[in-house]
Amino acid sequence: MLHSITGVFPVFQTPFREDFSIDSEVLAAEIEWMYGHDIDGIVMAMVSEVIRLSGEERRELARLSCEYGLDHGPVVISVGAESTSIAVGFAHHAEEVGATAVMAIPPMSVSAGEDELYRYYQALLDAIDIPVIIQDASGYVGEPMSIGMQAGLLDAYQERVLFKPEAIPIGPRLTELRDATEGAACVFEGSGGISLVDSFKRGIAGTMPGAEVCWAIVKLWNALKDGDDVRVNSINGPLASLISLQTSFDAFVAVEKHLLVKQGVFTSARVRGPVGFRLDPETTAEVDRVFELLVTASA
Repeated sequence: MLHSITGVFPVFQTPFREDFSIDSEVLAAEIEWMYGHDIDGIVMAMVSEVIRLSGEERRELARLSCEYGLDHGPVVISVGAESTSIAVGFAHHAEEVGATAVMAIPPMSVSAGEDELYRYYQALLDAIDIPVIIQDASGYVGEPMSIGMQAGLLDAYQERVLFKPEAIPIGPRLTELRDATEGAACVFEGSGGISLVDSFKRGIAGTMPGAEVCWAIVKLWNALKDGDDVRVNSINGPLASLISLQTSFDAFVAVEKHLLVKQGVFTSARVRGPVGFRLDPETTAEVDRVFELLVTASA
């Protein structure tokens, strides 16, 4: 498979100090911890809270990601922005600091048409030499992207184009993309793992979940590859229950950081505000209950 970008690529969470600056020491420890669970690569993306960082901070986080991650495996850097020129600038920087690939959501502040989005991704592909992962993040923001537009980019740029489709319904949309590209699309599941079992059957190359239970995702991925249905079902049940509690971008971030603190990876669950979701005691108790079930199932 292309460029060894295949398998389990967790999106890391960004740790913040008391002054809400990026805690580089905890970030280094987080990346080491993830690789200790046999992941295949790391990703800096939306749940890394990139949309709440300044341009300077995004570049610094990308640099740190490559510094800490490249000795272990591939590093994917999110470069999506509200203008093509800014996205291209982020992409140039990601390539300069050694990123294996970049990933880009479309602009969120406008409902761009098919031709506009094609030109946006075309500019990124023309600006750099490394692969570009097209992230249809409409499960969080915006409108679903045209399957035809995505297939057209693959036809024009071949193996340099990869995909992370998150439009609803995920399974049928994934199949539509696969069929529109005659099976050539290299696709990553991106729903936190809740759609991993179904997506695997549709021919994905890998998954990009959060970091907090990457150990469970790795074991589920291996069970899927081995055809071990008993183990698949054992892990998938509590995993799906856990992800079902994460119903928004802020819910994903809150739960993921809570569980990283619980496992001793983070020292704080700080999130930059304003946010639309915070864990209350009842939800926290349910997250912890289901987490323990997942630990047992993954043993």
